[in-house]
Parts: sequence; structure tokens; C-alpha cells
Amino acid sequence: MTLLHWTLPLPAGYRRDDVIAFHSRDGEAVAEQVTETGLRKGILLQGVPVVLDVAFTDAAAICQADIDGDADLQTPLHGALLNILGLRIDPQPFAQLAAGDPLLAPLVSVNPGLRIVQSASPFEALTWAIIGQQINLPFAISLRRTFILQAGHRHGSGLWCYPEARDVARLEIEDLTSRKFSRAKAETVLRLARLVDEGELSLELPPSGDVAAISQALLAVKGIGPWTVNYALLRGYGYADCSLHGDVAIRAALQKLLGEVTKPDMARTEQWLRQYAPHRTMAAAHLWASLHPKNNPPARE
Repeated sequence: MTLLHWTLPLPAGYRRDDVIAFHSRDGEAVAEQVTETGLRKGILLQGVPVVLDVAFTDAAAICQADIDGDADLQTPLHGALLNILGLRIDPQPFAQLAAGDPLLAPLVSVNPGLRIVQSASPFEALTWAIIGQQINLPFAISLRRTFILQAGHRHGSGLWCYPEARDVARLEIEDLTSRKFSRAKAETVLRLARLVDEGELSLELPPSGDVAAISQALLAVKGIGPWTVNYALLRGYGYADCSLHGDVAIRAALQKLLGEVTKPDMARTEQWLRQYAPHRTMAAAHLWASLHPKNNPPARE
């Protein structure tokens, strides 16, 4: 066992409750456990089970990685921490852009410092997007839990770790369909995992940070469409300019914002969001939040 420690300074106004809420979606807490002031999350890195333990203070996140082994994982672990703590996208540039906007400025004012909390890895974000699409949230959470228990690994502490592509690639389609996965979902998840595991699809961003190549590669995978790609860019890579015009909740929020009788279609929503480039991800975050004024944006979103 290896223990690594970090202290990550947190920006002023950091909303730790949003982060804790995002990671508390599974009430059975098989892979994530939360308290009022912290969280624990199990992940696999290079096949090694790791538990990330985060305790929040007013100004910092005190982080510990409990590694089942002695692998050198410091760099990827630091990246995973930035993801799960929502520290990839600075919300201030969008707040400045929207400051004079008569529609979005009021949304920003009621949710100052709102951030995008991410999955620990692009693969986790992609598989969650596939699993959760077009079903209700409780059922999606149940399928995700089954998926973790089938393909993940258990850390020495007892917490389960979200699987990597190599673990999922070993499953057969019946392993998933027998656990209430639709055949289409099961095929897409296994297809993605096997392409990644066999080296035919890379989920690594180039040094330039350009997402175009990954977007095109993902769209070429049968069963993965524009919504899934944009969700993965948002939750997996922390890309600041995702256009979520295909998201039903975004269109519902825009309908509410504009005071219209019907939801705008995808083409009109895409055109409307374009004015907020290159900060469309944060525009989406505030639209989501506007549907739930008394709570945080749902974990599904």
C-alpha cells in the first residue's frame, strides 16, 4: 500500500456542497462515499485500485490517495482530483461575459461560483453518458452500480473502483443484458471499451488540448452521437465550450428563460447558445441550475 498526499488551494467562493452532491448520486455508496465535509471515491488507474479521500477546509482540499500497490501514479491522480473537484473550468470568464446579459446575468447572480464537477476520467464520463441516456435517473444509477460491481475492482478498504476499458472489454453482452441493460446500451458500452482496450481509439487529449480529433473519433463509434460526445467533453475533459443543444433539460431551461409555450428545437437552441462561445459549458451549467432553484443541478446533468 502507498499513501500520497496533496493540499489543493481552493478559489474564493468554492462551492464544496455542489461537489459533494454530485458524488452522492448512488445511495448505496458502492464506489463513492460522502460526508458533509468530504468524499471518498474509488478509481482504477493502470489497473491499480485507488481510493481518493478528500477533506474540505474553508480554503483548501486536503487530499490523500490510498494505492493498492506501489505504482507511480502521482500525475494521473492529480488530474483525477482536479476533475472530481470541479477545478478544470474557471467560471469567472463566463460570469464576466454574462454580466451585461439581461437573460443570463440573473441566473449567474443566484448561483455565483457555479462549477462543472467531472467524472474521474473520460472513460467514466463516456460510459455514464451511454448508461444514463433516455432512462430515468434512479434506473440509470442502478445500472451504473451493477456495471461497477460487474467490471470494477474492490480496493483493500472495501470501496469499489470504477472500471477501466480493459475491465469492461472482458465482459460478454449477456453479462449486461441479464442485468437490465438494453441490448443497444450493452453493445455500445462493450464496443467503446474494446476499441479503447485494443488501442484503436485513444481517449488522450493531444498536447494542444484540441478536442476535434477525439470528437470525430467518438462520433465514428456506432451508438455514440453528438449528445454523448458533448457530455463526455464536459464531464470527462472539462472542455469549456460544449454546446449541449441536444439536451432536453437545456431546451426546457431555455423555454423557461424565454417565457415561451414550447421548447425551442435543437437548431434554434444551438444558434442561441453560439453567442456564448467559447464559454458554452458554463452557459449550460447555469441553464441546468435554473431548473432546480432550491437545489444543486441533478447528478444526471
